[in-house]
Amino acid sequence: MNVANVVTVLRIAVVPFFAWALLVDGGQDPRWRWVSAGIFALAAATDRLDGYLARRLGLVTDLGKLLDPIADKALIGTALVGLSWIGDLSWWVTGAILVREIGITVMRFFLLRYLVLPASRGGKIKTVLQSLAVGLFLLPLSELPTAVLVVASVLMGAAVVVTLVTGADYVRTAVRVHREHVAGGADATRHAAATGTTSPHGDPA
Repeated sequence: MNVANVVTVLRIAVVPFFAWALLVDGGQDPRWRWVSAGIFALAAATDRLDGYLARRLGLVTDLGKLLDPIADKALIGTALVGLSWIGDLSWWVTGAILVREIGITVMRFFLLRYLVLPASRGGKIKTVLQSLAVGLFLLPLSELPTAVLVVASVLMGAAVVVTLVTGADYVRTAVRVHREHVAGGADATRHAAATGTTSPHGDPA
């Protein structure tokens, strides 16, 4: 457990405190909405911090590759469910995103016997869009200019689209990797070299 992974674990640990702040007074207390938005922003910022530390200090590990997306999904998922629970976000939005996120996480675990599937560039863009959209929805929008709600809604729409598109891309990648490993190690090795994926033991898959 290196320092980058510790930062990731701390991001997971702060999720319950974030959820509590969001749900105070049914999510209707403007002060606590600001607090929840602040906690969310701080936790989301650590996503870049642990990635920077891992690359800068040469601490990229398979454990980190697994924990990082789990931490992101725990934070985003809790925020989405909380916002829908208090009526600020449609449940279909939360459902669409969570089905994709949970499905891809389960798929990653099934692929562990072959390799650790890292986040793609599209997946990282998806995370940024989700974070920005959720961060705005966490604000006490009823007390802010209407333009803030409009921007938040546009960003959330874009986040949903990118979330579903990248999810489909991950599935295609997973199917291809599985077929290559079944067909033989040579094809799988070429795939790992092309995509930068690694086996659960840190060797080229």
